[in-house]
Amino acid sequence: MNATLNSILADLDSIGLDDLNKRAAMLTRVDRKYALDAATASAILSHLPEDVLVLNIDGQVSQGYASTYYDTPDMDSYLLTALKRRRRFKVRTRSYLSSKASFLEVKTRGPRGVTVKKRMPISWDEAGAPLVGERRQWVAGKVEKTGYGHLVPALEPVLAGSYERNTLLLPGGAGRATVDTGLLWRSLRTDGTEVTRPDLVIIETKSGATPSVVDHLLWEGGVRPVKISKYGTAMAAMHHLPANKWHRTLARYFHEYVDEVEVAPAASASSASTMLMAA
Repeated sequence: MNATLNSILADLDSIGLDDLNKRAAMLTRVDRKYALDAATASAILSHLPEDVLVLNIDGQVSQGYASTYYDTPDMDSYLLTALKRRRRFKVRTRSYLSSKASFLEVKTRGPRGVTVKKRMPISWDEAGAPLVGERRQWVAGKVEKTGYGHLVPALEPVLAGSYERNTLLLPGGAGRATVDTGLLWRSLRTDGTEVTRPDLVIIETKSGATPSVVDHLLWEGGVRPVKISKYGTAMAAMHHLPANKWHRTLARYFHEYVDEVEVAPAASASSASTMLMAA
């Protein structure tokens, strides 16, 4: 993490995980994502109010995360999201490096546009491993609700990613914000192609209907919400994939790859898969 940004966040008063979960509970939540460089993030976050708290686990205010994403050989999960299909799904494992806890997660979106995330605990060794047995059955039970359950047997690990995260509790328990740095991705479809963004900071706010204090600070600093997905943008940058949903983000923050990124015409996911196989 950038030393200045790290110092700003480390100087905040801290809060434990149990207390954070109790105080930031919300029935409804609006998520906003921002992408910016470390210097801009440091300048903006230096104005955080004193009553913003930072999550502290075992004396550490920055926690390491590792994720592995699963997709079919035709990249169906990726394409359903990139081409903004109403029904879609994403499957990943997430590991918390400090606690050695791992989870298998499925995020789905149905015909009404409602996103649902489910997770199940798994062993450290199962994180990133092929989906077999109980884990495959569990994923199939969640994905079948989108109409794509038949794709689950073809899912395989395609991307590994890691980053450092600071989690903030906003004043009055009015939501959370996360600050992700040290972003690194490694393709599992090729010979290990890597994309790293040491100067990129991704901030995500999770608040009620009213924008949070962090949102207002970012807006005052000229930073607006963007469409960004750690999985989607990294895969598009590495593999010459259609990237309609994230094209502007790629052009700004992954500019050396933008000439190789496709913008696909409106098409079905199946026809997009055919185009991908021909590329």
